Amino acid sequence: MSNMNSKKTPSLSLAVQYASAAQNLPTRAQLRRWVKAVLRRDAAMTLRIVDEAEGRELNRTYRGKDYATNVLTFVYDDEQTPPGLPLSGEEILVGDVVICAPVVEREAREQGKDLAAHYAHLAIHAALHLQGYDHENDSDATEMETLEVDVMLKLRYPNPYQETRITNG
Repeated sequence: MSNMNSKKTPSLSLAVQYASAAQNLPTRAQLRRWVKAVLRRDAAMTLRIVDEAEGRELNRTYRGKDYATNVLTFVYDDEQTPPGLPLSGEEILVGDVVICAPVVEREAREQGKDLAAHYAHLAIHAALHLQGYDHENDSDATEMETLEVDVMLKLRYPNPYQETRITNG
């Protein structure tokens, strides 16, 4: 007899592409750990870390905004499960995430955040977008932020929405 309380851990097919000259980028293992921590369904995801020029071009092309942003998530709702991936009875989430390393570094520095913690937050944020969460209104934003904070704390990182500015003596 099966245990009704047991949940299958979602599977993750994660391709990581490093297209940035930045130093101190997260490892594939870190990125996998962060995304899996918030994943509720099987997913196939490409996560690409880029420099400012590519980040700006993608944001301009797909969002009409002429600047590089920290993270972009592209969800492919109409895609079938890619060949070779296990099928769990429901369609696998498929999407691409682009993280712009120079923007992440600048934000971490300006906000007094640990760089790895900021990358973790953005990977978690993107994985939630992939699963249908957004922050278009206050209610949705509160729900998404609450999930982000919970996962960050479970991973032993600080609340990303708390002010952590470092003051100069």
